[in-house]
Amino acid sequence: MSLLAVSNLGIAFGDVVATRGVTFELRRGQVLALVGESGSGKSVTAMAVLGLLPGTATVTGSIELEGEELLGAPPDRLRALRGDRIGTIFQEPMTAWNPVFTVGNQIEEAIRAHRALSRSSVRARVRELLATVGLTDVDRIARSYPHELSGGQLQRAMIAMAISCDPVLLIADEPTTALDVTVQAGILDLLRDLRDRLGMAILLITHDMGVVADLADSAVVLRRGSIVEEAPVSSLFAAPAHEYTRELLSAVPSIRPGSSSSVSEPVASLRDVVVEYGGRRHVRALDGVTLEIQRGRVLGLVGESGSGKSTAGRALAGLVPVARGTVLVDGTDLGKVSRRGLRDLRADIGIVFQDPASSLNPRRTVADSIAEPLVVHRDLDAAAQRARVDELLEAVRLGPELRDRYPYEMSGGQRQRVAIARALVLNPALLIADEPTSALDVSVQARILDLLESLQERFGFGCLFISHDLAVVGRLADRVAVMHQGRIVEEGPPSSVLLAPEDPYTRRLLAAAPVADPVEQASRRASRLSIIDG
Repeated sequence: MSLLAVSNLGIAFGDVVATRGVTFELRRGQVLALVGESGSGKSVTAMAVLGLLPGTATVTGSIELEGEELLGAPPDRLRALRGDRIGTIFQEPMTAWNPVFTVGNQIEEAIRAHRALSRSSVRARVRELLATVGLTDVDRIARSYPHELSGGQLQRAMIAMAISCDPVLLIADEPTTALDVTVQAGILDLLRDLRDRLGMAILLITHDMGVVADLADSAVVLRRGSIVEEAPVSSLFAAPAHEYTRELLSAVPSIRPGSSSSVSEPVASLRDVVVEYGGRRHVRALDGVTLEIQRGRVLGLVGESGSGKSTAGRALAGLVPVARGTVLVDGTDLGKVSRRGLRDLRADIGIVFQDPASSLNPRRTVADSIAEPLVVHRDLDAAAQRARVDELLEAVRLGPELRDRYPYEMSGGQRQRVAIARALVLNPALLIADEPTSALDVSVQARILDLLESLQERFGFGCLFISHDLAVVGRLADRVAVMHQGRIVEEGPPSSVLLAPEDPYTRRLLAAAPVADPVEQASRRASRLSIIDG
């Protein structure tokens, strides 16, 4: 018997149809993945199950949980089910927590909403839950505020809150997006263990086909609100029936790098650089780091959060003070230039950030955002500015017709193209790309990587590409450097670093990265767990 049965689900917002005819079933102990690009209807389907769609939504069809119809159920009944029979894990742990209450207080509140327990019993339950999800030092975690914990710790604590009342169904909406590969692997192991131990069903919403291969039993592929394919994961990956599924799988980068390019002249370098942050806890973010970015080449910099990757990029851009060592950009020592000189030098540096929605001014049009560096660093008339903006819009494959749009009127991939155009508008010698594709759908990610390759061929800039995704780095980089605790632990061509790593830390990173092949991923998971156990 099905635990969750969704039948002919249709969701519309006015004239906009979000889903049509969506039908699937989920049994106890099963992991069912809803996959597809942004806008395919994945998350809106989950919100319908939770009864959290806005009042402007028109919903038809049927959603049954353990035989009980949820569509049209009274709000009080839906509130009773949420957190009790249905647990939810959200995509971004930092924004899902209330910053003014401790983690323990918020889990306690979730328990009290559904269980009549004494204060001491609730607190004991909180600590039991935190231990269940693999957290150590549970007393410290419980009394910590969200900003005092890492992303992985927060996500585990959110899972603890989601299972606090022993739900029969767990909805996991992009539970590992933007997490390091090692943290992601731990979260997936945890979800698998909870499924096996507690017998709960999991509705997994993701665009990461590696996560699907690692965790799911079956998958439903959504495109523009309709199901185009449904199959067991083994069949889906081995012989996808629909062209759209084949496109999704072909867009997934693999850790099989191509040949590296020949050596070129350096455009930027760090030489024995040390960066330290003061305050109550003294932190050495970079500890004797030496890197070289060559003109017309990509250096991929990988590592976990806190390893120092982004600090290295900020040091190259002159955005953090260097305690020791030398930073060179296009032959100029950043430590020997005046503040005005540093400002002028930044015209030679373009930066692309992880989230274009927050890096683009929402009150500026696309044209104004791209033109801003020209206003600051170049003395051009309005016609010349317009011509340069239109040239870059064409270069990033958007077209001048989008120049008057605002960021909120564009997709995530389009916004990132605008951010790339802005970074290249001054024709910089160095491009620093800090996790530019981590929040994008796999097919959009593939198009952005293709775009960066073509732009580098056209403009010849050197690129520092910062990422925690080893497959993406292998797809794009000519050389790869691996950072751990502020140091470079391994560097070389992708063929050696990613296929025959020497450092134990690099081997752990590679073992934790999921691949879009259920058979290979099962073997990799067993090998990784044997290394951990050993």
